[in-house]
Amino acid sequence: MISIIIPSYNSAKQLSATLDATLSQSMKDIEIIVVDDGSTDNTACILEQYRDRLTIIKQEHAGRCAARNNGFAASKGEYVIFLDAAAVMRPNMLEKLFAALQANPDRAFAYSSFRWGWKEFRSFPYDKERLRGMNYIHTSALIRRERFPGFDPKIEKFNDWDVWLTMMEKGSYGIYVPEVLFTVRQHRATASAWLPSLVYRLPLKKLGIHIPSAERYEQWKCIVQKKHNL
Repeated sequence: MISIIIPSYNSAKQLSATLDATLSQSMKDIEIIVVDDGSTDNTACILEQYRDRLTIIKQEHAGRCAARNNGFAASKGEYVIFLDAAAVMRPNMLEKLFAALQANPDRAFAYSSFRWGWKEFRSFPYDKERLRGMNYIHTSALIRRERFPGFDPKIEKFNDWDVWLTMMEKGSYGIYVPEVLFTVRQHRATASAWLPSLVYRLPLKKLGIHIPSAERYEQWKCIVQKKHNL
């Protein structure tokens, strides 16, 4: 069984498409757990339409990491995947990732490329040195349950990178499926905007340029790097 855990905070506009795609997976031995992270929109009404086909957990707003951990604690699957509330999987996504893990029993998780709105994000084959230098693996990877270390609720950004680095330090590595297997639909309530990569390479402080999202990016990148002695 695969447990699919979906944290949702004010994601009602995207949630139906995400759930429909999840229920249409070619692999049927799955359980779906949606953690409503204290939403104030009509998320509850959307979930009510799917009540018979998934497990619903409600919590006061505590953030994505806490929601994912609570969903994991309630799950039963031998494999687990954490899916964004705005992510739409291709029908064979779970089948492809599962096959990769079956073919590579020494690997702890399988991941793929994806689309963020119109932009395609190609990942890379698993490489420890590359992973130490950059976060190139999306949260939505299929993980062997016994290898999952949990999300650090103190890490607000780069929480997926933190998980992959923690797993690597424990000898748990990934396998790359070189296909685009899902799309994250952009929405202000559920996704932060992507800035061109050039922005993050510029000396913004020296140039006197103030971009809050870029500053927050650098802040949390430094926090994760310090935690893992990078």
